[in-house]
Amino acid sequence: MWRTRAAAACVICRSLANSSYRIKRKSPLQNLHLVSRSIHHLYYPSSKFQRPPLRISIQLFSSLNRLPLRKTKLLDVRYGYQSRRNFWLARLASRLLKIRYLILGSAVGGGYTAKKTYDQWKDMMPDLDEYKWIVPDFIWELDEHIDFEKLIKALPDADDLAKLLPDFDKIGESFTSLKGVFSPGYNLVSEVIGASDLLLLLGSPGETAFRATDQGYDSDKQYKKVSDKEKIDQLQEELLRTQLKYQRMLERLEKENKELRKLVLQRDDKGIHQRKLKKSLIDMYSEVLDILSDYDASYNTQDHLPRVVVVGDQSAGKTSVLEMIAQARIFPRGSGEMMTRSPVKVTLSEGPHHVALFKDSSREFDLTKEEDLAALRNEIEIRMRNSVKEGCTVSTETISLSVKGPGLQRMVLVDLPGVISTVTSGMAPDTKETIFSISKAYMQNPNAIILCIQDGSVDAERSIVTDLVSQMDPQGKRTIFVLTKVDLAEKNVASPSRIQQIIEGKLFPMKALGYFAVVTGKGNSSESIESIKEYEEEFFQNSKLLKTCMLKAHQVTTKNLSLAVSDCFWKMVRESVEQQADAFKATRFNLETEWKNNYPRLRELDRNELFEKAKNEILDEVISLTQVTPKHWEEILQKTLWERVSTHVIENIYLPAAQTMNSGTFNTTVDIKLKQWTDKQLPNKAVEVAWETLQEEFSRFMTEQKGKEHDDIFDKLKQAVKEESIKRHKWNERAEDSLRVIQHNALEDRSISDKQQWDAAIHFMEETLQSRLKDTESVIEDMVGPDWKKRWLYWIGRTKEQNIRNETKNELEKLIKCNEEHAAYLANDEVTTVRKNLEARGIAVDPCLIKDTWHQIYRRYFLKTALNHCNLCRRGFHYYQRHFVDSELECNDIVLFWRIQRMLAITANTLRQQLTNTEVRRLEKNVKEVLEDFAEDNEKKVKLLTGKRVQLAEDLKKVREIQEKLEAFIEALHQEK
Repeated sequence: MWRTRAAAACVICRSLANSSYRIKRKSPLQNLHLVSRSIHHLYYPSSKFQRPPLRISIQLFSSLNRLPLRKTKLLDVRYGYQSRRNFWLARLASRLLKIRYLILGSAVGGGYTAKKTYDQWKDMMPDLDEYKWIVPDFIWELDEHIDFEKLIKALPDADDLAKLLPDFDKIGESFTSLKGVFSPGYNLVSEVIGASDLLLLLGSPGETAFRATDQGYDSDKQYKKVSDKEKIDQLQEELLRTQLKYQRMLERLEKENKELRKLVLQRDDKGIHQRKLKKSLIDMYSEVLDILSDYDASYNTQDHLPRVVVVGDQSAGKTSVLEMIAQARIFPRGSGEMMTRSPVKVTLSEGPHHVALFKDSSREFDLTKEEDLAALRNEIEIRMRNSVKEGCTVSTETISLSVKGPGLQRMVLVDLPGVISTVTSGMAPDTKETIFSISKAYMQNPNAIILCIQDGSVDAERSIVTDLVSQMDPQGKRTIFVLTKVDLAEKNVASPSRIQQIIEGKLFPMKALGYFAVVTGKGNSSESIESIKEYEEEFFQNSKLLKTCMLKAHQVTTKNLSLAVSDCFWKMVRESVEQQADAFKATRFNLETEWKNNYPRLRELDRNELFEKAKNEILDEVISLTQVTPKHWEEILQKTLWERVSTHVIENIYLPAAQTMNSGTFNTTVDIKLKQWTDKQLPNKAVEVAWETLQEEFSRFMTEQKGKEHDDIFDKLKQAVKEESIKRHKWNERAEDSLRVIQHNALEDRSISDKQQWDAAIHFMEETLQSRLKDTESVIEDMVGPDWKKRWLYWIGRTKEQNIRNETKNELEKLIKCNEEHAAYLANDEVTTVRKNLEARGIAVDPCLIKDTWHQIYRRYFLKTALNHCNLCRRGFHYYQRHFVDSELECNDIVLFWRIQRMLAITANTLRQQLTNTEVRRLEKNVKEVLEDFAEDNEKKVKLLTGKRVQLAEDLKKVREIQEKLEAFIEALHQEK
């Protein structure tokens, strides 16, 4: 019975635990059957019986092995206990253990995943240590100087602060009472806001629009009874007044801002902040353009960097617009004549002072002073005239000018000569074509901003520049159109809508990014920029073009034009400068590759570096002149001097003296002629010989090739330096006087000290006479023709004149044989005798021909006789020492040649001393001066240092410099951005 009840209780308990009510094991034990409660919870005491648990030994059973139940000992029934079975305990324990492991594993896996996710997020976070520089250093050091704990303690509590706050309810009531007082101001602000909205609507392109706002609703009620047209007119006038009011406020603020910026820049100039100012962006960009203007694009590298190109018809107002943008009257002015004769590049940048300076000059022109302005205009005019070549009217050479001042918009503008339609008198015939080619060359740059200037006071059909601009930029993507002299156009044009058509781009075939209308003065060249600005503002304030909405507010005044041009310029720079830098990088690679392939063993030396190398070589060669030995100098000088004076000595001194009958007359004649020669000709001839010798030696050192070290690229430069140095060199004037005394003393000496000198004089005389005899024989052969041997061997015949001279020669030789002591001249009767003898043989001869032939025949006879006399005098030194006493031999001619020879040696020695001690140093000084002059003359260097190698090195240097400056500019541009 008891077993049956217990089994039933277990079934009931299990069904309750697994019922649809999901009570499971969480049901209170008091609701279970007593037997079931005793089975599930052995140690849980019943509500009625509070007895301690009994510990008995039991045999465990498992539901897995399905073993038969064994008999167990039973407890006493009165205590409410049953037999001890642990089947449900095992199952419950196993399930609980499974849940624990699941929870533990989930916790470990979740923790690992969370840690990994945290590490990933931590790696993704930026390193804030790199941005510590944003916070000043003193912020991090505040805790060292300030005790924050004491400061916190000193602060009041929140309750104390709440007591200090005002009563907002009372304040609200006060504002309600004051609402009527401030209502007029509120209405005024509402009207201003409504007017601003209406201004935006009316300033928009297309039809006139009107949008009622909440603030302007009250103001609209007063116009209900007015017609729409009058309503719009009133609104437009009100808007214009409001716009002008705010425009004046903006100008006042800009002026104050300009003054403040000027003060800041001045402080930076004075070094108050003690910081190094970087070069401005526009100055860096202008330097790149200056280098590009000097770059010789031999390798098809085109300059596509942006700049603002100012083009227009002549007298259209280009220069005036440029001056308004630069805020100074800086250009020469003229009435109706061409003033801009070459391109002028103007770089505008901001600075503390309004100044201008040229690229190649350090002088600053103060644009606030009229004297400096006049000097600047005069300097620009002079540079333009100097740049124009002879026979031309305009020049392609660019004048670079930089203008700095407070409030100037940063940009680079190029003012081009005005386009003309007719070439007038005084102009070169190709002036029109030249201006067109210059304008096209600048406008063909795809990144150039074209500022097209059109005169509004003339008929639009007379415009030339608009067709040219439309050809260069047909889409108008980089063109800004400017209509000048709008004040005159408004007065003269019958239909104002024509101006509106121009500004809207409907009249001209060209297209543009924007259209502007400006007034640049009243035509008076003495007007200041400030007065022109005031006139321009006053005109547009009262102009019907604005009142009738033919012109928009943002399309007028040169200030708006300047801002628009500057924005377009920098936008184009940012879009194209990196592309241009890449192009120059590619060009640099090509040039470097070409150099490596053609000149692998040579350094890349540009023109200036090559000039310095050539300069050192030339100076070394000049110094080499001092290393020439004295013996070499004297030999060259003596030989050259004798070649120069030998003819005079033989013809004018020796031959006349040799015709005398005795030695006394011979010596007297020689002394007189030598004295005359020394006083007048000899010193001058000697100096000339020395100077020519110095030139020859200098040229030899300059042109001498030195093996592998010789570089033919310097030949033209060396030749030019040599010629210019020789041209500048002048011999010392005192040298002739001292040389004259030395030569006179040398010729006065007649004492031959030894036999060696005697033999040397004889040898010198023989060489001289033999050379003269050889020359004479050659002259006679030319006169009489070839002898019989040459006629037979070479089949050469004589001419008729040569036959006559040959017969005359034979007759004259007979005359000399008859009288061996014949004089040097033929008598008239002797001439007649020779002529008659020839006529008897049928040969007609002129007396002059006889005398001419006699001169050469007698000369040959005399030289042969003198040579025979030299042989006789070889043994005459003994008689010379005895003054030829008791001797028929006289050798006065030997003494004469000894005196000449000694004079030549002494003169050569004296000239050598002058050369080495004075003239070589003076020549070296002249060479240095010439090299310095050439170094400053760039055109001279370009002309003298030419060749493919020089040009390649020069282009490589320029491209590298351009690329480096472009990269620096791009980096600065990114930093500014």
